[in-house]
Amino acid sequence: MNTDHLHCFDLDQSSLEGFRRFISSWLLVEEHFTALVDPGPLSTIPVLVNGLREKGIKKLDYILLTHIHIDHAGGTGELLKYFPMAQVICHPDGIRHMISPEKLWQGSLQVLGEMAETYGEIIPIASDKISFTERVGDTGIEVHKTPGHAPHHLCFKYDDLLIGGEICGVHGDIDDGIYMRPATPPRFMQDVAIDSIDRMIALNPRYLIIAHHGLVEPAVRYLEIGRQQLILWVQAVAATVACDQKTRQQAIYDWLIERDEVFKNIEQLDADLYARERYFMGNSLRGMIDYFDYLTPEQQRTLRTS
Repeated sequence: MNTDHLHCFDLDQSSLEGFRRFISSWLLVEEHFTALVDPGPLSTIPVLVNGLREKGIKKLDYILLTHIHIDHAGGTGELLKYFPMAQVICHPDGIRHMISPEKLWQGSLQVLGEMAETYGEIIPIASDKISFTERVGDTGIEVHKTPGHAPHHLCFKYDDLLIGGEICGVHGDIDDGIYMRPATPPRFMQDVAIDSIDRMIALNPRYLIIAHHGLVEPAVRYLEIGRQQLILWVQAVAATVACDQKTRQQAIYDWLIERDEVFKNIEQLDADLYARERYFMGNSLRGMIDYFDYLTPEQQRTLRTS
């Protein structure tokens, strides 16, 4: 595809440390349709709407949600007030939560606390404006269910572009090499997440949009890095099982700095981005630790000795 038809809107949160070039929304403009991916939270909808106006966008045909977490989808209902003709495409398990978001909002408050308050409430969507389909109209966009980061996660394939959401975690720009880390909040299931990545690798896309953050190529390389990190980070959890709870996260960090050639580049990030990544690393590790604890004793022993 022609990447000139893609436009990224950074939805920075100036009141949160390191929240720059992190939350993003992507616009795809073709002759016969326009589609916006992940409008972001309520708090940044004014920024997004202004950006769309600057691009001369008067109509959106589709709003594509990779998943319904508040930083990706919370402002969708508000955006529809500006573009009421748009149809929202969402995982079937997420639709009811976007129509009646009270439970989703309370869950966001419980997990994110003040961060959720900064993002803003989740605006409900009318039931006739949101649906699931495996092909988006006559756009050529394919919709793939890719549970892993969340059970309601989707990827969208258009030509040789894969809109990947958080299927292979988080990516950051650095001067030398690649920085990535998994995004695996509870409830994480390693085999489910790896299966989703394997199915996207089989599509052999050229380009990959990583929601947090950027357009990268070759896509398969980044998907393979994400896959390997899911394996390596669970091994890190297994290797540190005897550590005290208060020191375990630091022990895992040290273990990974020695063994994960991509994650170790965290130390090239600016100080505010480093602080953000260390914070969210803890969320990912909670998912992986819960997964490890769920395994049978024999499975745990295998991981500890691998």
